[in-house]
Amino acid sequence: MSADLSGVRNIGIVAHIDAGKTTTTERILFYTGKIHKHGDVHDGNTTTDFMPQERERGITIQSAAISCEWKGIGINIIDTPGHVDFTMEVERSLRVLDGAVCVFCAVGGVQPQSETVWRQADRYSVPRIAFVNKMDRMGADFMRVVGELRDKLKAPACPVELPVGREESFAGVLDLIEMKSILFDDESEGKKFTVGEIPAEMMDDALLARSELVDMVADRDEEVMETYLEKGDLSAEELKGAIRRLVIAGSFVPVLCGTSLRDKGVQPLLDAICSYLPSPADRPPVEATDLKSGEKVTREQKASELLTSLVFKIATDPYVGKLFFVRVYGGALKKGANAFNPRTKKRERIMKIVRLFADDQIEVDELKAGDIGAVVGLKDCTTGDTLCSEMKPCYLERITSPQPVMFMAIEPKSSADKDKLVESMKALAAEDPTCQFREDEETGQTILSGMGELHLEILVDRLKREFKCAANVGKPMVSYCETLTSSASKKFTFDRELGGKRHAVTLTVEVSPLERSQGRKVSLSREFIAAVPDKQLQSCVLQGLEDGVATGVLARYPMTDVEVKCTGVEIVDPEISDEIAFRSAAMMGFREAAEAAAPEFLEPIMRLEITTPPEGVGEVLGDLNARRGTVLNMDMRADMQVIHARVPLAKMFGYSTAIRSLTKGRASYSMETDSFDIVPAAVREEILSR
Repeated sequence: MSADLSGVRNIGIVAHIDAGKTTTTERILFYTGKIHKHGDVHDGNTTTDFMPQERERGITIQSAAISCEWKGIGINIIDTPGHVDFTMEVERSLRVLDGAVCVFCAVGGVQPQSETVWRQADRYSVPRIAFVNKMDRMGADFMRVVGELRDKLKAPACPVELPVGREESFAGVLDLIEMKSILFDDESEGKKFTVGEIPAEMMDDALLARSELVDMVADRDEEVMETYLEKGDLSAEELKGAIRRLVIAGSFVPVLCGTSLRDKGVQPLLDAICSYLPSPADRPPVEATDLKSGEKVTREQKASELLTSLVFKIATDPYVGKLFFVRVYGGALKKGANAFNPRTKKRERIMKIVRLFADDQIEVDELKAGDIGAVVGLKDCTTGDTLCSEMKPCYLERITSPQPVMFMAIEPKSSADKDKLVESMKALAAEDPTCQFREDEETGQTILSGMGELHLEILVDRLKREFKCAANVGKPMVSYCETLTSSASKKFTFDRELGGKRHAVTLTVEVSPLERSQGRKVSLSREFIAAVPDKQLQSCVLQGLEDGVATGVLARYPMTDVEVKCTGVEIVDPEISDEIAFRSAAMMGFREAAEAAAPEFLEPIMRLEITTPPEGVGEVLGDLNARRGTVLNMDMRADMQVIHARVPLAKMFGYSTAIRSLTKGRASYSMETDSFDIVPAAVREEILSR
C-alpha cells in the first residue's frame, strides 16, 4: 500500500440490489492479483460475502472492507449491500469514503435503491464514477442508462467509453479518451485483452461521442477552455486531467461499461478509479467541533496533523471480539497509544490494530491519515464516536440512522436463556444502529425492531446461529409512529405522596408539530433555565419529556416530528419540588399537552417499482389498488412495463408470493421507505382497537 496519500484511493462499490456490486469487487480483486481464482455470487464463494446468511441468500448484508493495488495505487474498497433493509451499511460507508463507483444494470437502469445511494453520496459530497454492468444481458442499452442518469438523478453524466457489440455479442469497449478499442479474451477470463484501432463501422459514433465528451469537459473546466477554443480538441492527457478535476469537484460523472460476470471492462474501470477518483489528499479538510469551545474547527488530512478519526462501524469477530472500523482523517492511531473519546470524555487504549481483508485481518502497528482499518479492545465506544488527540479534543459529526419500520416480539425458549438473549441483542444493536430492542411495559415482551422483513429474519438467524440463543419469535409487524397535527400548551401540577414523602411542582409544557422526517426536538426555555439553574433538575425535566415522547399518547408508539419545550415552572417548596416531582410533572405534562394537540398515527409508506410483462399490468394495478397503493407513473423498459407506486408497508406483507401468482412468476419488484404519512381514519380505529 502506498505510503504517499496521493497514491491511495478509499472507494465504495454501491448500487441497487443485484446490479453486480459484489461480482465487480470480486473481479477487481482477481485482476489486481489479490485472489488467484474469482468466486461467483450464485456459487456462494465470493470474498466479500463471507457471512453464512450472505452465501445462502446470494446477497450482501454487511459492508466488507478489503484492500488491493493497481499500477502502484493502493485501493481500499468497501463493498456495500444493495437491499433497502441494509441501507445503514451504505450510509456509514459513504460517510468515510473519498469516492464511489456506482454500478447500474444495463437492463434495469436507474432503479429505486440506485436513487437512494445516489442521494446518500450527494449528502456527503462523494465524487463518483458510474459503471454500467451486465452489458451482455438481453435488453441491455448503454445510452438509455446514461439518459436515466441525467434525467432521474440529474447527474452530469457523460460516457468515456462506448460498448463494442451488445447483449450476447458484447466483446469490449471503445476508449473515447485514447480513441482505441479494447477487446477482451474469453479464454483467459478477461486477463488478456487487445488494444487496437476503432472499427470503421463504429468510427462515426465514436467521433460524435468524443466530441460531446470534450465539449462537456471544456464547458466545465476553465483550465482547458482556452486550449479547446484554440485547437478545437483536447489531448488524452489534458482530457484526463480535466476529468479528474471535475470529478473531484462533483461536476462530472464519467460513465463506463462492461460485464463483470463475463470478465469484460473491469481493467478500464480500475484505470478510471486511479485516474479520476480523489485521494485523501484531494479531499477538503474535515470539519469538526471543538469540545471545549463548541466552535467549528478543521483538520487537514495529513499524518502530521493531530489525531482525528471516526469509528463508523462495529462488527463482532468470533476470534478477537469486537472490531471497531475506523477511518483516520488526521494524525495516526498507534498500537499501545491512547486516544481520547469526546463523547465519554475518557481515554481509550489502542490494544491492537488490523487492516481488513473481508473476514481476515492483518495486524499492523498504526493507521495513518487516509487509512481505513479496525481497532480491537476499545471499552466504551459506539458507532459514530470520534477518537482524537487529548491535546485539542474535537468531535466529528455523528452518523445518523433511519427509523426502523417493522418489529416483532421475541422471547427466550427458557428463563435460563433470558440474560443471554438480552446480551446478544445488545451486541447486535451495537453493530447495527437500525436494530433496536425494548421491553414493552404492558405485556413484558421484548420487541425487536428493524428495517424490514428480511432484516428481522437475518437478525433472528444471527441470534440463533452466531450467538446460540434459542428464541421464539412472533410475526413481523409494522412500526407505527405517533405525531401531532397542531400546537398546544398545558400547565400541569404534580402533587403526590410517595413513600411517605410529598413531591410537588407545576410545569408548563408546549408542544408543536414539525415537518416530516425532522425527528424530535426536546428543550427548555431560557425562562425555565433562569428559574431553575440546578443542572440536575433540568436533566430530570428533559428526561421526563424524552420518556413521554418515547412512549406516545395514543397506543404507546414513539412520537416523531414533534417539538417539545418546558417553558414555565412554579415551585411550591424547594423541599418537596425535587427530582421525582420534576421528572414526573414533565412526563405527565407532556402527555396532557400532546393529547390536546390532535395526535395521529404515522405509517411507513414504501416506494415501489414493479417490472412486469405488459399483459400482467391489469392484475398488478388491481392488486395495488386493493393494497391502498397510489400509482405515480408508468413507463416501458425494453419490452417490460415498469410501474412506480407508493404503498403502505402494512399492506406489503407476502407481496413477493402475490406478484408471482398474478404474473405467473414473470414480474419482479423492489421497494424502499419513501416517507411516513398519517393513517386513514379506518386504520386509526383499527390500531386503537387492538
